[in-house]
Amino acid sequence: VLLLMLPVTISLGLITFNALINSTFGSLVSTAAPAAIDKAFRLYQLPQGIFSVAIATVLFPTIARFANNQEFDNLRATLANGMRQILFVLVPATAAILALSDPIIRLVYQRGEFNPQDTQIVGTALFWFAFSLPTNGVYLLQTRTFFSLQKPWQATALAVIDLVVSAAAAAALYKPFGVGGIVAGTGIGTSAAVFAQAYILRRKFHGLELGRLLSTTIRISIASLALAAVSWVVWDVLDNALGRSLPAQIISLGTGLTAGGVAYFGVAWMLRIAELEQILRLLRRRRA
Repeated sequence: VLLLMLPVTISLGLITFNALINSTFGSLVSTAAPAAIDKAFRLYQLPQGIFSVAIATVLFPTIARFANNQEFDNLRATLANGMRQILFVLVPATAAILALSDPIIRLVYQRGEFNPQDTQIVGTALFWFAFSLPTNGVYLLQTRTFFSLQKPWQATALAVIDLVVSAAAAAALYKPFGVGGIVAGTGIGTSAAVFAQAYILRRKFHGLELGRLLSTTIRISIASLALAAVSWVVWDVLDNALGRSLPAQIISLGTGLTAGGVAYFGVAWMLRIAELEQILRLLRRRRA
């Protein structure tokens, strides 16, 4: 157990080094950049903790049991379904952040010494963090799959690749793009690690249902575009009508996100996205 714990601990702890990379390059941009990246990262972690970490944690015992019994067909199906579920909840979260990053930051942080200029910097960081939400969610699930296969050192090596690529991308992008370039580097590193993980797991399991994953992702993206459009339009109308007092911001942002969520589920239902049907079946089962 101790031998298995060591690489797992190292792998999960590398996120601290990623934060250190962002902070280091941020200090080369401006004195405000490291704090701005940290504030954006705290909000970025919210959908990760609510959705992707929860899904990965729930599926991990099932994946581990299939791995222990050498039931690789069932493991592959469970992993593929988990990736689609993560995308179903994190792609719309990405769309919502892309559409309303500044209003979100304004509502959460802008008071006291935190001024509109700070909102713009933190909003930029959050905007670019959003692109790595889906890939980071998939990364968490795939990493736990390596753990279930008792190949933690392989997961650790891939996490190091993530770290190295993130650092190289941040070094290349921080001068021309500032905070946005640094945060984009994190997304590039995570994407590289996800593709490397998927390549290895696909060879191990003789496929990962990637065709179905692509089809589902396209439909989820279409529904997410509807969410972003509706959320922004509703927020913009209410923001102009109500002003930017604290209660007004809560109403305009909350109503915009709610309307966008309704639009997302409506389009997802019309497009017959199976993951929505799974959620509805689960809710019906709980009510019964």
